[in-house]
Amino acid sequence: MPKLKTRKATAKRFSFTASGKIKHKRSNRGHLLSHRTSKRKRNLRGTAYLSAADQKRIERLLPGR
Repeated sequence: MPKLKTRKATAKRFSFTASGKIKHKRSNRGHLLSHRTSKRKRNLRGTAYLSAADQKRIERLLPGR
């Protein structure tokens, strides 16, 4: 059986914590920010963790970790 390949696009966007959770950057911070409220932009800063359902999907794309 051949080795499993990692989806490189996915690997660039997600990272694992020591406990096994998956971190990701929040969306909607790229452009067109002038019409969004300061509160909304502030809450989109930083990283977030995936839900359990999404985590299974992403783990399949990252077999090697």
